[in-house]
Amino acid sequence: MNHPDLLHIAKNALSIEITELENLKNRLDENFLKAVEIINSAKGKLIIVGIGKSAHVGNKMVATLNSTGTPSQFLHASEAIHGDLGVIQKTDVVLCISNSGNSPEIVNLLPFLKDYSSSLIGMTGNLNSKLAEFSEVVLNTSVEKEACPIKLAPTSSTTVQMALGDALAVCLMELNGFRENDFAKFHPGGSLGKNLTAKVEQFLSPQKPLVSADANIREIIISISASTHGITVVEEGERITGVITDGDLRRMLMSEQDLSKISAKDIMSSNPKSIDKNALAKEAMQILKDKNIGQLIVTDQGKYFGIIDIHRLLDEGIN
Repeated sequence: MNHPDLLHIAKNALSIEITELENLKNRLDENFLKAVEIINSAKGKLIIVGIGKSAHVGNKMVATLNSTGTPSQFLHASEAIHGDLGVIQKTDVVLCISNSGNSPEIVNLLPFLKDYSSSLIGMTGNLNSKLAEFSEVVLNTSVEKEACPIKLAPTSSTTVQMALGDALAVCLMELNGFRENDFAKFHPGGSLGKNLTAKVEQFLSPQKPLVSADANIREIIISISASTHGITVVEEGERITGVITDGDLRRMLMSEQDLSKISAKDIMSSNPKSIDKNALAKEAMQILKDKNIGQLIVTDQGKYFGIIDIHRLLDEGIN
């Protein structure tokens, strides 16, 4: 089999799944809206039940819902009848996923899922199944054909299930007014969370290079060399008046003959860019990019507090 044949098969599989997603979109109705309302008004959490490939889909749904403000938990159908049914409380809503709706493990569970929860929502491709019969609301995930060459492996059917789960999640987000800051609360360790919540103060360098406005060349060189940033801040009293970079120093050394009378105020760059320690780190990154500089002065109520470096922010995933 040559490569063009494989590409044709891949494109055909995607075309089949796209068609099934279009069919799903076109048949969304009041049942979908009712399911969203039931989940949104629940006093407890959402329990998602599945087995086989539907279990994998259910786990992904739970991950998405939990990260977007809808408390959820997955319950494997084969484990449920051996004690895990205890996870369901009367305030919970159950969403049971089964393409056939007649899997033995699912059918055996249905009376308990219905009795133990406040509502049972079925997600199935078979509207005449036991799952559909027991459910208060049925979400239709039927497909005309699977995308696999032998039309048996769950492909289109699981894609449709997954997409419908995403549709539920985004509708619940909208109803709950879930926004960027809420999302960041559940993702504090990743780059997404850091970009939305991390403050400048978290990424300060331990070094705080500083010279007075009257510092001589020797003092300036020592200050710059003592830090890894290639920069030192110039102060008069407690007021920031400028910065000197190693580039400023090299240019001065190349142009001046008599260095004995040179002081920091003679070679510094005035009005340096700064940012408050409580500002978001992503704001600092934006300034660094816009001004094409490598370091930024950090202040606390207008006073020199430290240095933040672009490389540190990049290493931490701030962009």
